[in-house]
Amino acid sequence: MSHVRPSRRRLAAAVATALAVTAGLICTTGPARAASPVPDSATALQVASESVVPFPADQELLSVTASGYLVRDASKSNKSWVRASDGALIKLGHDPVRSTGQGDLVMLLGADEIEVRDLASGRTVLTVPVGPADGVDYAGAVGEAVFTTDRDVPAGSELWMHTTDGATVAVAGLPDGARNYSVTNSSSTDALVRYTTGTSDRHLGLIDVATGTVTEPDLWDATAENGDIALSPTRVAWVERDGGRTSVVVRTRGTGETRRVPVGDASPSDFEIGLQGDYLTYGKKGGLTADTVDPLHALTAYNLKDGATAKLLDHVISAYASPSGALHVRGGTVAQGEGIYRVDPVSAATSPTATLVASTGEPTALDLTWHQIYPGSDPSYDAPGPMRWTLTRGNAELKVTLRHVRTGKTAEYTVVHPKSRWFSVYWAGDLDHGNLSAYNGDYTWEIQARPLNDLGPVLTRTGTFKLDRWRAAPHDFNDNGSPDLLARDSSGHLWREDSHFSREGVLDHTGRTALVGGGWNVYDRIEAAADLGGARTGDLVARDKNGVLWLYLGKGDGTFATRSRIGGGWGVYDKITGGSDLDNDGKADLLAADKNGVLWLYRGTGNWRAPFAYRTRVGGGWGIYNQLTAIGYGSRSDLVARDKAGVLWLYRGMYDGTFAARTRIGGGWGGYEKTVGIGDANHDGIGDLFAYSNGTRYFYAGTGDWHAPFAAREVSTLLPAQKDVTSLS
Repeated sequence: MSHVRPSRRRLAAAVATALAVTAGLICTTGPARAASPVPDSATALQVASESVVPFPADQELLSVTASGYLVRDASKSNKSWVRASDGALIKLGHDPVRSTGQGDLVMLLGADEIEVRDLASGRTVLTVPVGPADGVDYAGAVGEAVFTTDRDVPAGSELWMHTTDGATVAVAGLPDGARNYSVTNSSSTDALVRYTTGTSDRHLGLIDVATGTVTEPDLWDATAENGDIALSPTRVAWVERDGGRTSVVVRTRGTGETRRVPVGDASPSDFEIGLQGDYLTYGKKGGLTADTVDPLHALTAYNLKDGATAKLLDHVISAYASPSGALHVRGGTVAQGEGIYRVDPVSAATSPTATLVASTGEPTALDLTWHQIYPGSDPSYDAPGPMRWTLTRGNAELKVTLRHVRTGKTAEYTVVHPKSRWFSVYWAGDLDHGNLSAYNGDYTWEIQARPLNDLGPVLTRTGTFKLDRWRAAPHDFNDNGSPDLLARDSSGHLWREDSHFSREGVLDHTGRTALVGGGWNVYDRIEAAADLGGARTGDLVARDKNGVLWLYLGKGDGTFATRSRIGGGWGVYDKITGGSDLDNDGKADLLAADKNGVLWLYRGTGNWRAPFAYRTRVGGGWGIYNQLTAIGYGSRSDLVARDKAGVLWLYRGMYDGTFAARTRIGGGWGGYEKTVGIGDANHDGIGDLFAYSNGTRYFYAGTGDWHAPFAAREVSTLLPAQKDVTSLS
């Protein structure tokens, strides 16, 4: 091992512009950070982060110099130096770069040379040619020295040290057969060297850089799986896994005394460790984004004298020692947020602390960064649609509660997908576990985000939105967009049943029945009439036994205002139907057939005090029918009529209050006691038909095709309130 190789040192050009540095890492001062927009809940965090210099959030920490931090961006190719005094980012290029453990010296590995550069002054202190032409491979850099291996000998069995005085010397003290060298984790005076012997045995040695001699050639057990290494003036430590146990092994330099600190069963490569005076620090990486709780994610200080432990940080991303020996950790705490924390060497009698020295401005606890609510209406489904929230990280369980202010009814969702920060729900416009269509009006939203890793408290945020559908449902009395059915029992009680079309496509809302009131036996005809008063809420008309027609304006909550008199003389009609806009003027109209078979149109005015204009004759011959049902929805204005033989006929509206010639739908409709044009009950934009017969309920979905206007009937679970139904509307 006595061979000395001639130096092939190159003279590198000095950097044109010096990088001025006014303060080191140990006592950094500089201008306060400019304020940036943050949520109100993060005010304390903002104050804390503004008291220290900034650190770029999008940069990964590679190593530490006396006056700054070596970083790389997300592409892992662009390297930079962050100046510790003010957070300025100075770009270094694409070449591999590493701190040498002395001042602001870094190693820059180019295609054909190794450069040791002082970032503070821009001065190049050493260059060593490498590459195929020189037969030299890079092995490491410590202080002002560069280490290489010689390709001229098998597998790099010679390790060379190049110094600023032009000397190139072989590193002494390595065992015979050592090769495959890598010099790492160094201070300015000591270096750790990894190497192999035989076919695959791995070893760790300690090099005295002043003499180029290995002082301790075999520090660890070659059979163990090893991870991070830490070095201090008195100790060396490494993470190893032997069998199913992972430990940090701490060895006293010179004496060889060792102790093992068990840290669980994770892979050694998961841990970052450091030696600070009489303390060992360790933490399992990845805690910020983990989706499980693990106490090892915290940066823990372990007292090497008495075994006491103290928590320093809530999580660790990476950790590197500065040339002064202080440990710098990229991590975070719930109290102070994300950034670079410094842990200084202390004795066993002093408790270690982690001080925030550079802040990314990001919270460690969960926070909401953006949200988008769609309070408008969807023309197809009359529902708000997707809602999105973006959190600072994705490892959270998000509970979403949408609440209708007036009724207190809610829709609730739980969303978990730890790989994405974007959380979304698609609200189909339902409430109360999918049993109730959403009401128009004011809503609040609330999210509760629980961190899956238990890092920080549950985040709660609230907001408001308004649902305002673009059109009202003709039979909607409680302003929730879904049509209702009115049923009167033999006792004169009027009940309202709210329909609901589920996501599975079933008209199903059993049990959502509300009593409107009693005393309705005074009327022989009750008809849902859509919006007659200009309030977009369904109204109804009722004719008493004296032939007087009364208007009940819907209040929008399923109840009705006190009746107002429309007028007398309505006893001449034996069939009345409403709910459609027959002349396409945006106002609901009424049809009435008198006992002579003449059909009359009462055009809506939109004025509840006089809701109908004077009647207009549609035509005669309607006495052959015993039931008329308007099935209009939106601009559609059709009418179905059942004759006395039970045949159902379609009259297509012509949008001017008249109808085209009738079309036969089919026979067998005589068994129904009542048919109701319930409006668009299945949210497809087409009017539907509800039919009732002796306690059995049927639903006929509209098709939009006048040749076959209804799909096959389905038994509906929409229930009238009582078995003894005397009328439906």
